[in-house]
Amino acid sequence: MNKLIIGGVVLMLGIASCKKPAINKSPELVSTTTDSLKKETSNVVVAPTTDSSKVSVDNAAKTEDAEIEKVSVDEVDFKYLKGKAKVGIKSTDVNQTVNMDIRAKKDSVIWLNVSVPGLPVSIATAVFTKDSVKIHNKYEGSYNVYRYDHFSEKFKFNLTFDILQALIVGNRPFKKNKSRVIRENEYFLLKQREGKVQIDNYIGQDKKLKKLLVTQDVTNTKLEMDFADFTALNNTIFPLSNLITVEYKSEKDQKIYQTVINIKHTKVELLDEPLQFPFKVPEKLLKKN
Repeated sequence: MNKLIIGGVVLMLGIASCKKPAINKSPELVSTTTDSLKKETSNVVVAPTTDSSKVSVDNAAKTEDAEIEKVSVDEVDFKYLKGKAKVGIKSTDVNQTVNMDIRAKKDSVIWLNVSVPGLPVSIATAVFTKDSVKIHNKYEGSYNVYRYDHFSEKFKFNLTFDILQALIVGNRPFKKNKSRVIRENEYFLLKQREGKVQIDNYIGQDKKLKKLLVTQDVTNTKLEMDFADFTALNNTIFPLSNLITVEYKSEKDQKIYQTVINIKHTKVELLDEPLQFPFKVPEKLLKKN
């Protein structure tokens, strides 16, 4: 049950421990990633050197530049979010489906309550803020508070609140960074840098983020999110599915390990009214921290 709880809460961060060779199979809930996102990306077109084509190439380049300048991303705007999701998780240690109640205040708090299908009570509750992660493991009777650098140091990947929020709602986690924009097939690719991290945002013709790829330069750790099943919600378009793949190399055995998580939202509400984020921890557990 311990692995189940860790899979249900901590794996949402993409930081599950992997001690065996990577498993290539996906969780039961994992859906096939959009074929277009799996196609080979095209190279940047190089203009022919013949003088006769120079004018047409220049005109095409100007047209494409003008089109790129118009690129904008339709972000999910909300004050509060309330929803339910089924989450399929698979790594070398975990192969499980859990239910999650999700609540969030934009750019401030994410609250998760985890339960297992067939059990009448929740097994864990977690609260994520900008600077800390609090996890109450109800099954084991434990309570822990972490800073994000705890996970970043352990798994050689810079996890942040903004990445977690993007994981749930399908927004770009790095909006303030300057972007270099190129065309790749039917997508606009917004390339960004955050220190030693490369961020690739694949934007569709409908201005929605379709795929996010975050790569750590030194460790080559990769976090990939593929968003699908877009639906109209209030005045925005919301992705009901997110296929997440976390891949990193173990320093111990130099093998590549993979965790696959699939989020299927079954209910989502975007609200203006404030929500409660209940998080009660027994006094005896608080004293241990």
